[in-house]
Amino acid sequence: MSEIPAKATESEDPSDGARAGVAGDSAVAGATGGAMGDAMTRPRGDARTELTNTPWGGTPAGASGDARPRTTGASTGDPTGTGTDAGTDIGTDIGADVHRATAKSPGGPRGGASVEPSVEPSGEPLGDAMWQSSPPGSIYDYIKVASFSIGADGLVDQWSLRAEQLFGISPERALGMDPIEAFFEPDQRERGQRKMAEILDGREWTGVVPFRMPAAEDGGPGDEGLAEVYVMPTTTEDGERAAVCIVVDVRTLRSIETDLAASQAIFGQSPFGFLLIDTDLRVRRANKRFASVFGGNVESHRGRTVHDYLPRSEAERVAATLRRVLETGDSITDMHVTGFIPGSDERRHWSINLYRVHSGSGRPIGIAWLGTDITSRRAAAREAAAARRNLALLNEAGARIGNSLDLETTARELLDVVVPGFCDLATVDLYQGLLAGDETPRALADGSAELRRVAFASAVSDAPFIGGPAPVAVGAVHHYPFNSPCADALRTARPQHVPAEDGGLIQSTLAVPMVAHDTVVGLAQFSRTKGSEPFGDRDRALAVELAARAAVCIDNARLYRREHERALILQRSLLPPGDPEASGLDIACRYLPGNAATEVGGDWFDVIELPGHRTALVVGDVMGRGLRAAVAMGELRTAVRTLALLDLEPAEVLSALDEIARGLGTPGGVQQATRAARQPRDADLSEVYLATCVYAVYDSVTRRCTFANAGHLPPVLVEPGESALMLDVPPGMPLGVGGEPFEEVEVELPEGALLALYTDGLVESRDHPLDEGLQAFVGALTDPSRPLEDVCDHVLNTLDTHHGEDDIALLMARVQGLPADSVGDWTLPREPRSVGRAREYARTQLTAWDLEPLVDTTELLVSELVTNALRYGEGEIRLRLLLDRTLVCEVWDAGLVQPRRRRARDTDEGGRGLQLVGLLSAAWGSRRTPAGKTVWFELPLPDGGTPLTDPAEALLSLF
Repeated sequence: MSEIPAKATESEDPSDGARAGVAGDSAVAGATGGAMGDAMTRPRGDARTELTNTPWGGTPAGASGDARPRTTGASTGDPTGTGTDAGTDIGTDIGADVHRATAKSPGGPRGGASVEPSVEPSGEPLGDAMWQSSPPGSIYDYIKVASFSIGADGLVDQWSLRAEQLFGISPERALGMDPIEAFFEPDQRERGQRKMAEILDGREWTGVVPFRMPAAEDGGPGDEGLAEVYVMPTTTEDGERAAVCIVVDVRTLRSIETDLAASQAIFGQSPFGFLLIDTDLRVRRANKRFASVFGGNVESHRGRTVHDYLPRSEAERVAATLRRVLETGDSITDMHVTGFIPGSDERRHWSINLYRVHSGSGRPIGIAWLGTDITSRRAAAREAAAARRNLALLNEAGARIGNSLDLETTARELLDVVVPGFCDLATVDLYQGLLAGDETPRALADGSAELRRVAFASAVSDAPFIGGPAPVAVGAVHHYPFNSPCADALRTARPQHVPAEDGGLIQSTLAVPMVAHDTVVGLAQFSRTKGSEPFGDRDRALAVELAARAAVCIDNARLYRREHERALILQRSLLPPGDPEASGLDIACRYLPGNAATEVGGDWFDVIELPGHRTALVVGDVMGRGLRAAVAMGELRTAVRTLALLDLEPAEVLSALDEIARGLGTPGGVQQATRAARQPRDADLSEVYLATCVYAVYDSVTRRCTFANAGHLPPVLVEPGESALMLDVPPGMPLGVGGEPFEEVEVELPEGALLALYTDGLVESRDHPLDEGLQAFVGALTDPSRPLEDVCDHVLNTLDTHHGEDDIALLMARVQGLPADSVGDWTLPREPRSVGRAREYARTQLTAWDLEPLVDTTELLVSELVTNALRYGEGEIRLRLLLDRTLVCEVWDAGLVQPRRRRARDTDEGGRGLQLVGLLSAAWGSRRTPAGKTVWFELPLPDGGTPLTDPAEALLSLF
């Protein structure tokens, strides 16, 4: 076996020197042939010539003493090129490779020579430092280096395992092969043979040689390559000359040079902090960016741990993560780390990426740490998050505040939004005058007017904070001192910061005035407890916006409350006061307005006394809500009473009401509405008022009731001993539609029957359809014999009347017909003697009724009316006296001309009869009948408390 001369070098730890540089650079460039630091280190002192134009060039033996390959790049870890000399290690390890990986021919190595250990000049052997095997992770894992030996005959006699890996030729095939013939192109073989002869003559040679792999076993052409060859002459045991060849793949070297440049760029120019951490979790190498942040130079960070850079808790967390990455190989991306840099108290944030790095053989050799300062990005993210949170809070406030038209509820809605999303404690105070319903509540100029605490919310507890101001109970009236920040906020309409009390739990408080339409309506206070972030400028602006939104909603609720109260007052003033009375009827009524969340409706009812002890019962509902609906209801109710006094038939009353309703929304009134209805137009800009109404006239003498309906719900009748039923009254069109006549239905009501008129609020709601409500109403009228007030209460308690969605009007009447002995009815012929008979009939009847004080007055007035019927009327004359709460006298005839009272002159002999009737009676009038007309007068009963007029005095007053 050939001897391999080698120069002794100092023993080095594989983890230091050249190997440390290779590992460091490979961590950056990648685990498979990355930047290798000074992986291409060659022996120092070489004088080498690289061939550029010829494949054969180099340095002949003796040209430079110890002719060996020299470095083509910087040494490991030393960019200046003066680093560790690893060339002898290359020779040593390659020699060891040849020694341990040689495939021998059957006859063994020629000459049977053995390799002897080299010795120092002093004669001492180099020991294990020279002949130790290369451990995994050495430089040879990254560069392709192979060795083989050539015998004296110029043929390959030893072939290493690395040569097999590099050339792809098995030892069995390589042994005995001529390297010139196998690897060189034909035109280069002659020159190669000359060089081989020189080498076998004992000359060393090095150079870059192009080669071609031998043909594959399948006959295909071999691959081309470029190798740097170092040939060292040797001698066999027989003294024959031989050679040892060391081959390096040049293309791999060039790739390593490129990776080395990239590694130097990362460690010297990267704007990101980079660390290489070894398996002991100590910094093996740091780049300049990292050193510029944490101080010192690059070398000063070698050997440090994460505890030298981060706080203890954070360092423990990061160290545990490093161990996990080293053990599992799972990379960590965007791990956030918090700490401080030397010379600054500002907390910094970094985003760390960690991944395990390996040697060329796959052995883990450490962890790569890539860090980016994200402090500004975190701050921007916090700002963006705060902006999004504030926007979300404003959106939530817009959705939740103002859903109720109630002052206190709106204030509580504000606190539901801000606690705990914005603050830990909040209160709302409103001016007492605002809650009392003042038109424009004004605060005192110094901001110390009385306020009422309407809402309070706390995310901590309901107990008062220790060290804070005295708590104010919800509902209590209080005021702030003149020199307090709260009074200043109310006075200036600007938010103020309230200093925290020493020893308390409150850290920061904002007093924000609630301003709506340039008017301060109250004060909102937002507080944060210790441990929370103090209020900033952004929070201040958000608090002002939230308070302003709530203030507008509170002001709207105030305006609504004012309108609602006015409409309710107006509506109640237009309804009959107390329990109305009627002749021949027992009346009970109920009116329930909607709740505060719904506007006042247009429901109404009325009981109107008509001549002849008749009664008009009216129930109606104006469509719409609010003050306008209440006003329209008042106008229609007034019109109904006016039309009823004209003693028109029910259908005629509804027809006239329909015209009036059509004129309510037209500036020109009824006539303008009538003319406009006849003209086609594209758009009707006038307001439309629609209403439903049922109008009934009950005659207590005949117990007959005439109904007319304008789109209203049907009346309900309960006869004694029978079930309740809905009367079949044609509904007709609602008032205000026009164009359709109304029908009348006459029904005879038995004694003791119960009649019910109502509005839709009683029988209809969102939860109960109309049909179900009507059936429930009919079913509730099971015992009509009970007192009428009890029947009303039973109906309201049985049905769903607490929904508050609409007003409810209920009018119930029990039939109590006029007794037969309270009616006097006579027919008189058309002759002068009928006047005397009429007086006699009246006198006799009044005497029977024990009404002697009314005899003289009644005789006089009856004489006047019968005389007028004889003079101006037609047909037979009918006299009727009716006794109930008053005395009514009626004179009937077939004439259609209505009597008209006129003022008689002093010289006139007649014309004073109707004046006399007006003076002596409590009321008088005339009405049309199907057969003519009726003239009537009414006298109060003697025990009624109304003084009677002396006929003599009345007669004298006419002159």
